[in-house]
Amino acid sequence: AEMQKYLLYNSVEPEELPTLRELSTIEICKIWSAMSRHIYRQLLQKKAVEIGVGSFAVVLAHATVADSKVLPVERPMFIVSKPLKMFYNLESEEIKIPEETPVVHPDFEAIAASTHFRQEIVEQCVQETLLCFAGALRENKEVEFSFR
Repeated sequence: AEMQKYLLYNSVEPEELPTLRELSTIEICKIWSAMSRHIYRQLLQKKAVEIGVGSFAVVLAHATVADSKVLPVERPMFIVSKPLKMFYNLESEEIKIPEETPVVHPDFEAIAASTHFRQEIVEQCVQETLLCFAGALRENKEVEFSFR
């Protein structure tokens, strides 16, 4: 149900979204960097974090090193949710979150506590940014999300 709201029939501009309209770019970046640190801590604890449009998880990949040896490495990845992929007709390789990995939702209370923003603001900022992200997917726009 949480994910339904990201299946858009029309794209969304940041100006149309009440919280993003009120916040400055710097404030939005502050909230996302707190979100990013929170996700990072969960990944370190071998948890996956589901954020509505998909999940961040640590998955096993294979890295080719010197002498063409292949080593299994764990790497953090963002995995777009299946319904979203189907709805927006996105192509990407099928990546599964390991079965033993617990999937959690962001703890907005904890994220807000690490910023000077109220919990509702943090939650709405994240959700509205994801709506813009979904809108960009719908329009086939280039999207750049940088996470440390």
